[in-house]
Amino acid sequence: MTTLRQKIAQYAAYQRTVRELTQLSNVQLRDLGITRDDIKTVARTAAN
Repeated sequence: MTTLRQKIAQYAAYQRTVRELTQLSNVQLRDLGITRDDIKTVARTAAN
């Protein structure tokens, strides 16, 4: 079972990842193999 503290940490990691990825250019994202549409999915995966 996930505790509230863990959920908060996961959400913070999600927000941080989204913020960092949205700052990248489309070229940089493409080099990573993702598109702008993938950012939230990638962040969600990274946070878990």
